Amino acid sequence: MDVTQLVVTKARAAREAARALALCSTRTKNDALAQMARGLEEKTAAILEANRADLERTRAAGAPRAFLDRLTLTAARIETMAAGLREIAALPDPVGETVEAWRRPNGLEIARVRVPLGVIGFIYESRPNVTADAAGLCVKSGNAVILRGGKEAIESNALIAAVLAKALDKTGAPPDAIQFIDVTDREAVAALLVQDRLIDLIIPRGGEAFVQWVAERSRVPILKHDRGLVHVFVDAAADLEMASAIVLNAKAQRPGVCNALETLLVDRAVADRFLPAVAARLREAGVEIRGCPETLARVPDARPATEADWDEEYLDLILAIRVVDGLEAAIEHIHRHGTGVAEAIVTNDLGHARRFTREVDAGAVLVNASTRMVDGGQFGLGAEMGISTSRVHARGPVGVRELTTTKFIVQGDGQVRD
Repeated sequence: MDVTQLVVTKARAAREAARALALCSTRTKNDALAQMARGLEEKTAAILEANRADLERTRAAGAPRAFLDRLTLTAARIETMAAGLREIAALPDPVGETVEAWRRPNGLEIARVRVPLGVIGFIYESRPNVTADAAGLCVKSGNAVILRGGKEAIESNALIAAVLAKALDKTGAPPDAIQFIDVTDREAVAALLVQDRLIDLIIPRGGEAFVQWVAERSRVPILKHDRGLVHVFVDAAADLEMASAIVLNAKAQRPGVCNALETLLVDRAVADRFLPAVAARLREAGVEIRGCPETLARVPDARPATEADWDEEYLDLILAIRVVDGLEAAIEHIHRHGTGVAEAIVTNDLGHARRFTREVDAGAVLVNASTRMVDGGQFGLGAEMGISTSRVHARGPVGVRELTTTKFIVQGDGQVRD
């Protein structure tokens, strides 16, 4: 069987399974999620062994530190994956939810009701924990999923997907609702992108160039998980100790993810007091600072920032810092350089906070909180398929509700149109 035939076969199986899964009860889906969590825990040793093989191969190929961190599984991370599946099970079932209902003057009863999207193609790189998140969210929302992970995590992903599919079979849910494409050639992705009669949505997660490659070739609608060029603006009215803690967390807690801080904007009015202190804390955390001329005047050991730094997603312990002339200048910088994932302001000025949240365009806008909080689990969604930078259908963290669409249910008693 060639690659295209393999993809079509899996897509057809997923399409049939999606019909069955859409009709499964909430209890069946929740039992499946609980069994999926138990399966991961029971197979922890085998999953870690597969992950070690992936890590050894990728490390030998010279992958950077941040990439290896995203690829790495530990017993604790597998337990977090299992906990995420149980959290998804505890969420309300969106399928069948009545979003709104009304009665027309002619007696027609009209309701808008949530239903699954159908079959979702999920294309992602390097983070094997995402395999469980995606499968769990799709099961809860009644969707079949076709998983195609990156070649670096092929052994980890293949085993995780097999464990999850087996769990469905044990509970009476259709096991074909979780499909995994174990072909690492990009030809498999290209074949997936043209199955518009079998697949309803493509969600790509990865680097900017890869997501753009998918967007240019897909005949299936896509929900982008694009690059995250995230900003924090420290306002003149900020609590500077709070600001320092937020900046340190947003940059250094896990730098290799899309909601990590990449550019810090500081109001000139507090730059003298704030920058030397926060730079010292960042330095202790191993963060390299690249600053504008005004930053360099206050942090002499920083490297000069170039114009390219304001558009760089480092995904590493590197931070660009720019001193700006107040709120308006900060908003303008974000408008020019932001990518729409997450933006934050630290301020005690309610007017500034309201203006920032109104004028800054992103999937999530935060006031006095770390951008690392922009996450499906942190938002109470259980997990996420990604953080959508698209404007159509869903934006921000994509959870179970974002994996549904609606249909109209119309109840009449013989109405006909004049």
